[in-house]
Amino acid sequence: MTPSHNAAGAASEPAPLRPGRKLGPIASTVGSSHRAWLIPTRDHYLLSGRTLSDLSARVLAKSKLSELLRGVGHYPRWEVIHRLAEELNIPTWPLYRLWKQAAMDAGKSRDWVDRSTQGGLAVTTQPGPPLEHGALRSMVEDGYRRYAGVFLTDTVLDSAVEETFAILWLSFDDALASPDIRRYAWDILSATVKAKADHRDQRPVLADAAFDTAALHAQDCLDDQAAQLAESLEMFAAISKLPLTQLDVMVLRRLCGFSTAEVSDLLGIPLALVRSSERHADRFLADTVEPPAQTGGTTR
Repeated sequence: MTPSHNAAGAASEPAPLRPGRKLGPIASTVGSSHRAWLIPTRDHYLLSGRTLSDLSARVLAKSKLSELLRGVGHYPRWEVIHRLAEELNIPTWPLYRLWKQAAMDAGKSRDWVDRSTQGGLAVTTQPGPPLEHGALRSMVEDGYRRYAGVFLTDTVLDSAVEETFAILWLSFDDALASPDIRRYAWDILSATVKAKADHRDQRPVLADAAFDTAALHAQDCLDDQAAQLAESLEMFAAISKLPLTQLDVMVLRRLCGFSTAEVSDLLGIPLALVRSSERHADRFLADTVEPPAQTGGTTR
């Protein structure tokens, strides 16, 4: 993702000087799915050298265009976004994918979405993503889905993964220019998944994953399963409190079963960082999670 997908919407590079009033920040009320397409759209605008006055002649009145780029006012119809995308040379298919999801999240009906698109407005005639995008997707998609499944139900999981690759497509030039495209893409996935996950105390909830752990299924006795489940729930609550890199490493290592080399490839970070993150996380968990109480059996 561009750096702006972790922040409130600043451009990924210094914006060219342009006449007129500076574009204001994204409104705090804008949700995560709306931001998913709004941030890269703003980035394209800020890097284009175009002005609101210039675009207003072809897209929308200047004041309304300013509101659109800040997420203020009514949710915009696709025909307006399509015109803006054409002016700023933004790929329309991934933009439409994100716009549609955000429209549904904003409570718009399918009829409203269909009427707004007017048959797709050339979305389906767009060329596919860059070859490098497709190659990366083929290598990481399974891992992305397994990671997302720790936090999300199947329906939301699909949406999160599709949104990740749509955002990556929109910002692919920035991805190629980044130090490691794998890290860039992972940052998008991690932020997208965590935005859609349930939270407790402002941390993502992993508890549902306890029912799918290998340790739980390995227990034959119901008492052993109950004890393992209690331990797993406590462990997952503790994992959710880890710093983000440690959290992702532990989810991939302990819950998804990836090797350290596979985690390094997925996250785009050195093996040494994977190992040190796991060591630090292990120390924290050892100090935080109490071992389960012994039940049943005879004592000697």
